[in-house]
Amino acid sequence: MAFESRTVPWNPKHEIQQIQLIQKTLETEDQAAFAFGGTSPQYLYLASNHTNVWGHRRGYRIQIINFAGQPVPQESTIESAFSWERYQLAVTQRKEEEPSSTSIYNQNDPWTPTVNFADFINNETIAGKDLVAWVTVGFLHIPHAEDIPNTVTVGNGVGFFLKPYNFFNEDPSVQSPDVVYFQNDQDARVCEINPVSCLPETAACAPDLPDFTHGGFRTGF
Repeated sequence: MAFESRTVPWNPKHEIQQIQLIQKTLETEDQAAFAFGGTSPQYLYLASNHTNVWGHRRGYRIQIINFAGQPVPQESTIESAFSWERYQLAVTQRKEEEPSSTSIYNQNDPWTPTVNFADFINNETIAGKDLVAWVTVGFLHIPHAEDIPNTVTVGNGVGFFLKPYNFFNEDPSVQSPDVVYFQNDQDARVCEINPVSCLPETAACAPDLPDFTHGGFRTGF
């Protein structure tokens, strides 16, 4: 994203600043590795060579919700065992010999780790290749009194979204067989128009279960 100055059409003596979307294709793994604390694109999507009916390249957008805490300093002797945390996002070629970003054995010998994720990023081309997106998410939680008896989950969630981006020709939910559409001059209570209104009839084969009752606990033996 960048701001672009433009002359006001109705008053040429003044200018306004408009947001402009700048498109950039990342060709190598080094270009697609975004270090923690650095600048990352606001929109990042993996595009294929196929297009939809609108002529846009079909792909998926990666939208990160939150990032992990401060990474281990790279000058640390154990940092290479956790080098994946250097990056909030890294895109590499998919390789059978790179199945995971770390190894269970790294915790036993972090000074000479079995897997060093930083070695995956070696400036190979990613254009037209099968890709892997390595996303690092997390949050910092300092225990406090309100964690007793349960830690609150609100605001402590982590994750990311993998969202279709020009992958479909339209919102795919319009093709859902369960969609109910009726106009303002139609009665939504009519089964032919709104099948959901007739669920008691269509679900008549469901078992008739009695209401749950509880007679208390037996204390005598």
